Amino acid sequence: QVQLVESGGGLVQAGGSLRLSCAASGSINGFNLMGWYRQAPGNQRELVTVISSGGDTNYVDSVKGRFTIGRDDAKNSVYLQMNSLKPEDTAVYYCNLADRSGNYWGRGTQVTVSS
Repeated sequence: QVQLVESGGGLVQAGGSLRLSCAASGSINGFNLMGWYRQAPGNQRELVTVISSGGDTNYVDSVKGRFTIGRDDAKNSVYLQMNSLKPEDTAVYYCNLADRSGNYWGRGTQVTVSS
């Protein structure tokens, strides 16, 4: 089992920045994908970005050039630097880890961007 705990959400004005962090603990396999999803009220959960254990990244088009994902395997952590935030980025952001043993989720952290 893997446990994920997110931190760093909050309220920010449009154009501002936030940095989300996610700490993983438990039986972590070195070969995995870690990423961030988000869910806005009334919408389905959507993929924002992922990073492989090799460092390859992928982003949804709406955040390219504004968000940056990174990972620190020594700390079993993944980060999301969010710049130039827009009101449409408002959502609950969930950390995800996927490996051969399963697909794991954090409880989420709220990000609210005011206009």
